[in-house]
Amino acid sequence: MARAVRIHQTGGPEQLQVEEIDVPAPGPGEVLLRQTACGVNFIDCYHRSGLYPLPQLPHGIGVEACGVVEAVGDGVRGVQTGERMAYATPPPGAYAEARVLPADRLIPVPDEVEDAVAGGTTLRGLTAWLLLHRTFPVRRGHTLLIHAAAGGVGQILCQWADYLGATVIGTVGDEDKAQVAAEHGCHHPILYTQDDFREKVEAITGGRGVDVVYDSVGAATFEASLDCLRPLGMMVSYGNASGAPPAIEPGLLAQKGSLFLTRPVLFHYIADRHELLAGASAYYDALTQGVIEPAVGRRYPLEKAARAHTDLEARATTGATVLDLGAAD
Repeated sequence: MARAVRIHQTGGPEQLQVEEIDVPAPGPGEVLLRQTACGVNFIDCYHRSGLYPLPQLPHGIGVEACGVVEAVGDGVRGVQTGERMAYATPPPGAYAEARVLPADRLIPVPDEVEDAVAGGTTLRGLTAWLLLHRTFPVRRGHTLLIHAAAGGVGQILCQWADYLGATVIGTVGDEDKAQVAAEHGCHHPILYTQDDFREKVEAITGGRGVDVVYDSVGAATFEASLDCLRPLGMMVSYGNASGAPPAIEPGLLAQKGSLFLTRPVLFHYIADRHELLAGASAYYDALTQGVIEPAVGRRYPLEKAARAHTDLEARATTGATVLDLGAAD
């Protein structure tokens, strides 16, 4: 038996319930992971609310965690009991003390990376990798606009993009978050609550516009972001924190300068194990080399998962939000 957070119907954070569940022995190709830290991400809120439907209810929540391998099933190669492993993959169910998973979805965690960082930032790190290295390969001289620059993904994006030689512009909600973004590689923080970020981007770029916009906010920023792009620039919509972006006619992209628009999903990029390990290796190497120093913000015990969701959706967090399975209620 193990404690786990599940929902019986979709809705608000109050739907998250801690329950005792049976954890089976691992079958062929599977491992049993005794978990130590679980990441809390916006995709979890989307699963809870029903925006991203779950296969059935009741169901677990969460797609990211770190732990120690407790048992392995038949046919598993390259994974041994006692090893520290992380994952960032469906199906949801990561908010749990223990879990059985396919061995080929696990990622070895370097000794230098603590559990809370591996369990709380691997999804964000892989997301940053696909955005900066796969969706739009960032090079020295590029100029980027990153929304939610003080958030979990935003901080990693800013640091990594700064290391790659890009000029980083970021939007934030208040002065404290502007300071956080600046400390993590954002060269030009913009307070969207006080300033029109389109005008600020135009001034910063001398009217040229940015090469790429990375937008996890959605409805509140999408249309204005298109106006921040240079001709042939790329709009990367990868989240819906403020609601889904509006529908768009392809002709509008032509009118605004033959723009590109993409909506990447991480799990499509890492479905192949070689790509999964390539992304994880790039991220963990950046961590161990000091290129990225991800901030673990708030830590909650498993019983406070609903509060973690409430704070995340209210944009009251910075850095990674983690369920610490060693924390007391």
